[in-house]
Amino acid sequence: MLKLKNVLLKAGCKQADLAKALNVSQATVAQIVNHGEWPKSLDELDLQERICDFLEANGVAQADLASVFEEVDQADVRERITAFLAEIGADPADLASVLEAKVSEPRANAARSVPKSKPATESNQEESMLLRKQTLFPATRKHFGLFRDPFQDDIQSHEDMYVSPDIRYIREAMFQTSKHGGLLAVVAESGAGKTTLMRDLEDRIVRENQPILLIKPYVLGMEDNDQKGKTLKATHIAEALMAAVAPLEKPKSSPEARFAQLHKALRESHAAGYRHCLVIDEAHSLPIPTIKHLKRFFELELGFKKLLSIILIGQPELKAKLSERNQDVREVVQRCEMVELAPLDGGRLDEYLKFKFDRLGKPIGEVIDVSGIDALRAKLTITSTRRDRPETVSLLYPLAVGNLLTACMNLAAEIGVPTVTADVVKGV
Repeated sequence: MLKLKNVLLKAGCKQADLAKALNVSQATVAQIVNHGEWPKSLDELDLQERICDFLEANGVAQADLASVFEEVDQADVRERITAFLAEIGADPADLASVLEAKVSEPRANAARSVPKSKPATESNQEESMLLRKQTLFPATRKHFGLFRDPFQDDIQSHEDMYVSPDIRYIREAMFQTSKHGGLLAVVAESGAGKTTLMRDLEDRIVRENQPILLIKPYVLGMEDNDQKGKTLKATHIAEALMAAVAPLEKPKSSPEARFAQLHKALRESHAAGYRHCLVIDEAHSLPIPTIKHLKRFFELELGFKKLLSIILIGQPELKAKLSERNQDVREVVQRCEMVELAPLDGGRLDEYLKFKFDRLGKPIGEVIDVSGIDALRAKLTITSTRRDRPETVSLLYPLAVGNLLTACMNLAAEIGVPTVTADVVKGV
């Protein structure tokens, strides 16, 4: 860390203000202040002069300007802390514990330090979850020798999908459910790849020429109550099924007649050799009454053959709605298999990144080193305390990983380092 950080703090200046004055990104200033890393694309001496001009304009004395680009002497800091504690009569045993403690450095871009009640890992979680959609800059693609973005519109066929053992099981479970019947719930966080799996199922049915009709009711604006949006009701599902199975038939006027008409249409379609699969995306927004009614759709039969299979795809709220403790939906829960898309924990992250860049003919080691991958993993793995017990939450899902690594690659290209390292990840 440079002494510049403490000088900024004493002057009441934020790193964002310095970045604006220098016309560079805040991440570049963070790399300079925290790690002494100067961007190779800019003249270092010119940057130092402009930083001194900024500090002088904000009232920093000339004596302080002379040493702002020197590293902080940790031994000197320890000596001053020791002298101060001894002066106020602190116990010698306390001196050792204070010096051994990991004290977070003050942030020059913060009005005050992060309170103890809010761990740094929790702060990291907020920053990671709020990371906007990132896109590789043209200069970044040139810097790394890439001709297209590995995370932007990168899946054009089933061969472009990264398939772990967990994903392979869910992928096959969805296909077998659509082909042979069943009730399946696929649960995952946002950005985990649920939509990709749904597109893959559609693609496989067409690719293998399977006689399966996928029926997907429109869920635009769907919410679980009518105050927040439009609820998806059993009648809407029946209309979607009729439109797919018997589009030329005019729906009957009464609800009872319409459902009998649907049952007859499904039997005739089944007799013609077709299978029918109802796929409801964003199923966590289904109201409880509609979930209860799914059992009646599921029970439409022809002898021993189910006429309709059902796949629900949603975020973790769906798992809560389908809890066995929820008595309102117990009949559905007893018939529903639930599978969850796991994050890219452990070695899965290395495999995923290698697969992505191998598709572009680029060795992963030329983009990010081992320390960088470890830093990505650490930044997207959150440890917090819940009910006095440590709890680890992983955000290592494809969308979050892609956004974070893209931001890191843009920063690496901006400061002129050949690969993404741990320091670059920490600077994002």
